[in-house]
Amino acid sequence: MTHPSHETSRTPCPIHQHVQRASPRACVLFQAVFSFVARLRSDHPIGHAQSAWTRSPALLAQDVSRREGAHHEADFKRRRSAQIRDGSGLFRGLGGLTLPSSLSWAAAAGQTELTELRGTEFDLEIAQTPVNLTGQARIATTVNGQIPAPTLRWREGDTVTLRVTNRLPVASSIHWHGILVPAAMDGVPGLSFNGIAPGETFVYRFPVKQSGTYWYHSHSRFQEQTGLYGPIVIDPRDGPRFRTDREHVVLLSDWTDGVPEEIFRKLKVMSGFFNFNQPTVGDFKRDIAQMGIQGALEKRKMWNRMRMVPTDLGDLTGTAQLRSAARYLLNGKTADHNWTGAFQPREKVRIRFINGSATTIFDVRIPGLKMTVVAADGQDVHPVTVDEFRISVAETYDVVVEPTDDRPYTLFAQSIDRTNFVRGTLAPRAGMQAPVPEVGKPQWLTMTDMMGAMGVMGSMGGSKGKGEMDGMQEMENMQGMDHSSMAGMGTEGSAKPAMKPPRVRHARTEYGPGVDMHVDMPRTNLDDPGINLRDNGRRVLTYADLHTIGGPIDSREPGRDIELHLTGNMERFMWSFDGQKFSESKPVHFRFGERLRLVLVNDTMMNHPIHLHGMWGELESPTGEFLARKHTINVQPAQRVTYRVTADAMGRWAYHCHMLYHMEAGMFREVHVS
Repeated sequence: MTHPSHETSRTPCPIHQHVQRASPRACVLFQAVFSFVARLRSDHPIGHAQSAWTRSPALLAQDVSRREGAHHEADFKRRRSAQIRDGSGLFRGLGGLTLPSSLSWAAAAGQTELTELRGTEFDLEIAQTPVNLTGQARIATTVNGQIPAPTLRWREGDTVTLRVTNRLPVASSIHWHGILVPAAMDGVPGLSFNGIAPGETFVYRFPVKQSGTYWYHSHSRFQEQTGLYGPIVIDPRDGPRFRTDREHVVLLSDWTDGVPEEIFRKLKVMSGFFNFNQPTVGDFKRDIAQMGIQGALEKRKMWNRMRMVPTDLGDLTGTAQLRSAARYLLNGKTADHNWTGAFQPREKVRIRFINGSATTIFDVRIPGLKMTVVAADGQDVHPVTVDEFRISVAETYDVVVEPTDDRPYTLFAQSIDRTNFVRGTLAPRAGMQAPVPEVGKPQWLTMTDMMGAMGVMGSMGGSKGKGEMDGMQEMENMQGMDHSSMAGMGTEGSAKPAMKPPRVRHARTEYGPGVDMHVDMPRTNLDDPGINLRDNGRRVLTYADLHTIGGPIDSREPGRDIELHLTGNMERFMWSFDGQKFSESKPVHFRFGERLRLVLVNDTMMNHPIHLHGMWGELESPTGEFLARKHTINVQPAQRVTYRVTADAMGRWAYHCHMLYHMEAGMFREVHVS
C-alpha cells in the first residue's frame, strides 16, 4: 500500500502535523488509513509513493508513466481527448533533468526584476529554470528564464507576432488573458489549438484591439502555479486618458515549494489541509464571553452539522508551517526582499496591479496614501478614491497615487484568509522602508455568506437547513424583510442585501455527491466588499463603485438569459458548474452576434473569479443598469451576479473559474459561438 507523500523527507508526516502526540507506529497506521480513504474519495488518482522532489529521476519517470495510465483512464478521459488538461505539469518532465550540484542560487533568485519587451515582434522561450525564491532551491517554469515572465508592451492598433518556443519536456501553451484575439490564437490546448509540443515553436499573430493592463499565463495543467505568467501593458493609440508622471507594474502572485500535483491530491483527500485558521479554544472562550455558553455551543453545532468550516477561505494558504503552503510574491520577490518602486514627492504615479496568482485573493492598501482607481481589467473607469481594494485572481486594477512627503510608503497586500502578506515599498530613494502593518485577524463567514440574502438555505448535504440553526426558526416568515438595518451585526460584520432576492431553480444535476450546498435566495448586491473587509474603518472598493467610461459596447437588450450555478462539495474538493464537472458537461452554445445575459449563482461558501475567454462581460447592477466591462468577475459566496455578453467571436472558448485548483477539479465549461 502506498502512502501520501510527506512535505519533505525531513519533516513530520501530515498526520503528525494534526496529531502531534501520535507514536511512529500509530502514524504509519494513520497513513495507511489516510491513503485508503484517499483512494476511495478521490476521482483524480495520482501516485502517492514519494514526493517528486525526493525521488530519483528514474523512479519519477516510472511513476509518471504509471500515473498517466491511471490518471487519464478515470475522470480525465474527456480532458485527455480535448487536451485541455494534457498532463503537462512541470514535474512530470524531471526524469531527464539533472539538478546542478553547485549553483549560484542567489544569482538565480536575483533574476526577478521585471524586464520589459516593446515592439511588434517577440521571441519567448518556455523552459525549466532553477530558482530560489524562499530559501529552497526549486525548478520553475519560466519565460526567457524569468519569474515573472517579461512585461510585453504593445500599442493599440498594431499587429503583434509572438514566436513561442517550448523547451520543456512536456507540452505547454500561453493564453493572453483578457485580450480579444481570434479563437486560434487564444492559447487553450484542445479548444484553440493542440498546444506547443516539446521542442516546437508556435507563432501567435493577432491585431491589438484594446489598451490597458492585462497579463499572460500558461493554460497547461499547473504550469501557471510553477511560474509561467507575466504582465501585458497596451498603450492607447491616442495616449492615456489619465496623465501621470511615472508608472509601475505590480504583479502579485503565489508560489509554492511543493509539487502542485501533490497539493491537488492533498486537497482532494482533505480539503482543509492548508487551513490553519481553524476555530480555537481561545475563540470559544471569547464567544462564551460575548454570547454565553449556549450561544457559543450553538454556533459551533451549526457548523459541525453542516460539516463546514467558517474560516475556509482559500485552497492554498500562506501559513509558514508547511513547505508546500503559498509564499506570496510581488514582482517575483517575497516580503523580505522588498521590491521598491521609485517616486519623487508630488508626482502622480500610476500603479498597474495584476493578480497573477494561482489561488490567492489579495486585499491591497498603501498606508498614508489614498488610491484613485482609474481602470479595471484594462478598461478606464470613472475615478473613485479608496483606501483599499480587493483584487481577485486574474483581475487587474490601475490606481493613481500622489505622495507629497519625502518618505517611503509600504505597499501592503494580504491574503483574503489573513494567513500572510507580501509587501513592497514606494520610496524617493533606494534602501528606504516604511512600517509594515499587522496582518488582519480572520473573521468567520456569516449566515449571509452561506445562505444568501434571506439567511435561508435550500439544502445542505441533501437536508433542509431551515429550522436547524440557531436563530433560523423564524426565517421562513421573513421574506421581503429589509435587512439593511442589520448591517454590521455581530463581530464579523455582514453583507447587506440591497433588494428582495430572486428565487432560483437548481438543475437536476445539482443533486448529487458533487454538491453539498444550495442557495435558494442569493443576495444580489454588489456594494459588499466581502469577508474580512466589512466595517474595517477604511473606504474599500466594491463592484458597485465601478463605472466604465463610455458605457456598454452594445446597447441592445439581451435576447435570452443563460443561468449557471457555481457548485461544489468542499469536503471532497469537487468543483463544477450546475453540479457537472467539465468531463461530464456539454458545451454552452452562443449564437454568433446575439446579445445575451449570463447569470451566475454561487451555491458555495468560496469566492469564484469567473473568466470568459474571447468576449467582454458587461457587469450589471442588481436592477439591470450597466456598471463595468470586465474579463473576470468575482462571485462572492451565496451571491447572484448578472452580466451581458455580445457573442461577436466565432469559435470554441473556455469559460472557467480562475482558481487553478477549482478549474483542475472540474469548474470549467466550453462555450461554442457558431
